[in-house]
Amino acid sequence: MKIVKHTGLKRIFFAAGYSVKGLCHNFVYEAAFRQEVIVALILIPIALSVDVEKLERIVLIFSLMLVLLMELLNTAIEATVDRIGLEFHPLSGLAKDTGSAAVLMSVLLCLYTWVAVFFC
Repeated sequence: MKIVKHTGLKRIFFAAGYSVKGLCHNFVYEAAFRQEVIVALILIPIALSVDVEKLERIVLIFSLMLVLLMELLNTAIEATVDRIGLEFHPLSGLAKDTGSAAVLMSVLLCLYTWVAVFFC
């Protein structure tokens, strides 16, 4: 099998297509990602419309995007571990638990950010 390496604009086009494919897969098959996207779609317009400093607005939106990024990476870790093997192994569990912990930490950071901006 020959591996085709795209370059230039063609590479960017294909890379964007793979990214959209990953986003679509996560939205369709990952309930947590779907829920986090819905929350972001509600909170981003709020962040854009409230009277806060520009930097605060950036941090509010960044914190929401960080949650989505962590969820995508967690799914990638889980898929990779499952691809290697579905049998129980402590390192597989550790990898999945650590990915989940990263999501939790990003959610807590996001929550803290929103509370700090609006109530402190």
